[in-house]
Amino acid sequence: MPATSKAQQRAAGAALAAKRGEAKISDLKGASREMFRDMTEAELEDLAATPHDGLPERAPEAD
Repeated sequence: MPATSKAQQRAAGAALAAKRGEAKISDLKGASREMFRDMTEAELEDLAATPHDGLPERAPEAD
């Protein structure tokens, strides 16, 4: 599942780093903290590996 925005891709990267022990869990905030808690390492890898090309900075708001 690819990321839908650059912000989502970055949050997944931060959560993945914390899962791997490369970053402090206490440094996570908002979406990255939820992703850390709710997603597997494989799911985070899929989101974090999404190329930035063509992604909006933020995902459009859902109606």
